Amino acid sequence: MITPRLGVRIGELELSNPVMPASGCFGPELGQLIDLNRLGALVTKSVFYEPRAGNPAPRLTEVGGVMLNSVGIPSAGVEAFIAQTLPRYLAWNPPTIVSIGGLTVDEYHRLAERLAGIQGIAALEVNISCPNLEAGGLEIGADPRTVEAVIRGVVDRSRVPIIAKLTPNVTSIVEIACASEAGGATAISAINTVVGMGVDLAARRTRLGNVTGGISGPAIKPIALRMVWSVARAVAIPVIAIGGIASEEDALEFMVAGATAVQFGSVNFTRPDAMLRAIDGIEAWLGDRGVSDVSEIIGSLELAPSDDELPALNEYGARTDEAHAARRGA
Repeated sequence: MITPRLGVRIGELELSNPVMPASGCFGPELGQLIDLNRLGALVTKSVFYEPRAGNPAPRLTEVGGVMLNSVGIPSAGVEAFIAQTLPRYLAWNPPTIVSIGGLTVDEYHRLAERLAGIQGIAALEVNISCPNLEAGGLEIGADPRTVEAVIRGVVDRSRVPIIAKLTPNVTSIVEIACASEAGGATAISAINTVVGMGVDLAARRTRLGNVTGGISGPAIKPIALRMVWSVARAVAIPVIAIGGIASEEDALEFMVAGATAVQFGSVNFTRPDAMLRAIDGIEAWLGDRGVSDVSEIIGSLELAPSDDELPALNEYGARTDEAHAARRGA
């Protein structure tokens, strides 16, 4: 069995392997349990310019076997992050990707300016799933024009690769991905949590203090897989997959569908060694099949039915009118 190469590139950023944690589901304290130096990269929790407390309790619940959270991204603010939190990430060898959030377009730009001169930051992941105070609470990532403005401003103020983290709570994630690319993003990460809600019937109350929250974990994997596949076909920049990834099989499915790298999220709460097991599993899977470089499988998905049988697909994989006509013999 050969030993395959696992390294991948996200723009100028070189990763030793495609596995990293998802923002908000990981902290450097996990280094007490696993060897963080084996990961392809580290991703911080989202930092905001000013301190924020997050959403009211309860913030986390289980509904129908899935996790529903409404933490609200509490943050100590950028100054505390630089002084206290960032050094804990930089103590490890993998590149540190800093996730940034904002409630206005200007906040993202101010954060980018403040972080531009900080040594050790390898890339910024721009979390555009935050509620936009300038648009009555609509997610910033739901408006392509706002997305392009946010990303372009961050790119103009930064010296590192910029990754746009997309919300799935939109009509067309492809449109948002293209707006991110137009704004100068180096890569796309997709997807963030899917909006959901839980009700305590006995109490006739919502299970979360903020009423709605984000569904994560295995339940959203099929949604994430379809969206990653759609985005990867629509943009020319790398895609980092997120959403229900918990094993090497999950990671490989996303990479075959077009992802260059993968992020492990909710699984870290229950199986903190899942990322390391996945790295070993990916290497073994590739080696068993004689694949010398992980890049060979990226985007290698064969559609069923084949392209010859179904020559025209829309961005969601559904048959277009032309394809329907071809199958009818018209």
